[in-house]
Amino acid sequence: MAPPSSWWGSEEQRGTPVVVKMDNPYSLVEIDGPGMPASDNKKAKNKNAKQFTWVLLLRAHRAVGCVAWLAAGFWGILGIVNRRVRRSHDADDEPDAEASGRGRTMLRFLRAFLLLSLTLLALETVAHLKGWQFPEHLPGNLQELEEQLQHLPEQLQHLPEHLRHLPENLRQLPEHLRVPERREIQGLLHRAYVAWLEFRVDYIAWAIQKLSTFCILLFMVQSVDRIVQCLACFWIKIRGIKPRIPTAASTKKNRRGRKSADVENGDADDDADGYFPMVLVQMPMCNEKEVYETSISHVCQMDWPRDRLLIQVLDDSDDEVCQMLIKAEVTKWSQRGVNIIYRHRLSRTGYKAGNLKSAMSCDYVKDYEFVAIFDADFQPNPDFLKLTVPHFKGNPELGLVQARWSFVNKDENLLTRLQNINLCFHFEVEQQVNGVYLNFFGFNGTAGVWRIKALEDSGGWMERTTVEDMDIAVRAHLNGWKFIFLNDVKVLCELPESYQAYRKQQHRWHSGPMQLFRLCLPAVFKSKIPFWKKANLVMLFFLLRKLVLPFYSFTLFCVILPLTMFVPEAELPIWVICYIPVLMSILNILPAPKSFPFVIPYLLFENTMSVTKFNAMVSGLFQLGSSYEWIVTKKAGRTSSASDILALAEETHVPTRPAAKLVRGVSEGGLEEWGKLREQEAAEWANKEDAAAALAAAPATPKKSSKAKKPNRIFKKELALAFLLLTAATRSLLSAQGLHFYFLLFQGVTFLAVGLDLIGEQVS
Repeated sequence: MAPPSSWWGSEEQRGTPVVVKMDNPYSLVEIDGPGMPASDNKKAKNKNAKQFTWVLLLRAHRAVGCVAWLAAGFWGILGIVNRRVRRSHDADDEPDAEASGRGRTMLRFLRAFLLLSLTLLALETVAHLKGWQFPEHLPGNLQELEEQLQHLPEQLQHLPEHLRHLPENLRQLPEHLRVPERREIQGLLHRAYVAWLEFRVDYIAWAIQKLSTFCILLFMVQSVDRIVQCLACFWIKIRGIKPRIPTAASTKKNRRGRKSADVENGDADDDADGYFPMVLVQMPMCNEKEVYETSISHVCQMDWPRDRLLIQVLDDSDDEVCQMLIKAEVTKWSQRGVNIIYRHRLSRTGYKAGNLKSAMSCDYVKDYEFVAIFDADFQPNPDFLKLTVPHFKGNPELGLVQARWSFVNKDENLLTRLQNINLCFHFEVEQQVNGVYLNFFGFNGTAGVWRIKALEDSGGWMERTTVEDMDIAVRAHLNGWKFIFLNDVKVLCELPESYQAYRKQQHRWHSGPMQLFRLCLPAVFKSKIPFWKKANLVMLFFLLRKLVLPFYSFTLFCVILPLTMFVPEAELPIWVICYIPVLMSILNILPAPKSFPFVIPYLLFENTMSVTKFNAMVSGLFQLGSSYEWIVTKKAGRTSSASDILALAEETHVPTRPAAKLVRGVSEGGLEEWGKLREQEAAEWANKEDAAAALAAAPATPKKSSKAKKPNRIFKKELALAFLLLTAATRSLLSAQGLHFYFLLFQGVTFLAVGLDLIGEQVS
């Protein structure tokens, strides 16, 4: 029974008034409690109207502030872009592999794609504003048409006549989209828009759907391959599987019947520590005066008997100053008793492969059993040869021992951090797994020791591609030689710190394998290795990891995804855009766990690099452009222990004389040389009477040099793709595709940052 009302009886009711605040911000409703007088309706209406007005004013103020903030930010970005473009020049105009006719063809394609997308965006915007795309009800004069459609089969009731011949997967359009009939519209623009709708449904949607299905299939196969490699690497870690130096007991059987000439190569001792065969060290370099001194210093201080070690400095420099500097460094170490020689070629024929081939043709090479190769920026530890060469003892089938790279500048900037993620996965997972289970992997071109007999049996160094390291590795594998990868032996080197240098390096690394694939495919089928090794070499090593990866990455995320924004009938699933790529990026970062905060930038940057990789892959596969040109990667001259030398210099600094020039050799020998140089300069200054006066007259702080500011580079292909993706992101707003919009937006901003050369440091 309901309680009596206040007018029904004289009994006064007591209680607490209740105020309920509704979710709607435009109203505040008060509910009368017991004992409260009845509210005046007119007064309540006035009160609610005032509240509604104030809420509207607050909302409007916030909206105006947000718009002003966005406009100011957008205007500031435009100003930065404008200033950067005015001070820049096109990187594709420089004499490198990206400035070929093939590169210009790619740029023309992207420009045409961008122009078409802008046109379609304008047309779709007009259609959206006029309500052509999303009609909720048919016009009144078309009610008869709607009644006629009720008599059609259920799956065809909501389709116009010209759509009923489509395949089953394209008959059901999205709920928010319906193609209007010709009789619904009037006007030339209307007819053009409907003609475009019919054309895209009949001829474009199914083609995009088929291509996207094919790319998704390749994407899944490549993802499965990566997961299997990660599981194999995890198993190696758990079981502690790694190559071990053979002991004396295990090598006695292998030494039976060997000739007494092996005694000269150091095989007389049963202990592995007494195994000192003749080793040749080759150091190819070309115009790399930033790093030559550090590299030569480290190589000359390797712990190996000097009478069993020969160092060849193979200089291809065309800069006379650089030649003189390298020759002086070689002379300095030669005077210290190191067995080191300097070789210079007048013609740079064959690039690095031609340089190594020329050095191997020397008569004295026949006295050596193994050859170690180091590029100009590599800094091996003194025990490198003692950790690698003993693996050859008692293992006559072993042709290569490869060490892992480590990087002195991996934390220098964002670009080097992202490179470190890629290369850590390459060494930790790919190289290690292939070395343990297949005894084959691609030679990295440096930080490795070859058996000279394996090189000779495989045909030696060839100049037919720009990846001579992979070329010799494939030919040695086809001849039955085995490889070992040592994940625990690391050699310091340097990562390119500018995007220009990194792009040139990636172009060479992705065009060369496609050249090699074309050239060595007949030899693979003619070889005598087992069939499963042939299948692994062709299907996995070349096709899946060198061709499929850049193809689907560029096609799926840079071509198909923007197209689906303008052809919504062929929409990509969310898991293809977001979930699987993020999972693969997390797997890539596992070998470098400290880089986990960069998982999203890594994913976006890898998609950005797919343009260069796809470009290079097509160039190498079809011999387009200057795919055979070798561009030396620029170095900054980072050293592993420069801070230690500077700290020592600060401790012994004398204010009465200027600081001495530091020697880049960071070992004990380098410190001794630096100390002698300081003593010599101290003696010279002691004999000068006006030393103190000169120092007193000198300014306390050095003057800043008035160098002209370096011009910024712009990359037109990346900029074209940036505007294309941002245009597609704008189109996705019309379809209310949230995740697609955010992905396209962030990917477009990443392309814009890379295209304006805002990532990494520039190296002149």
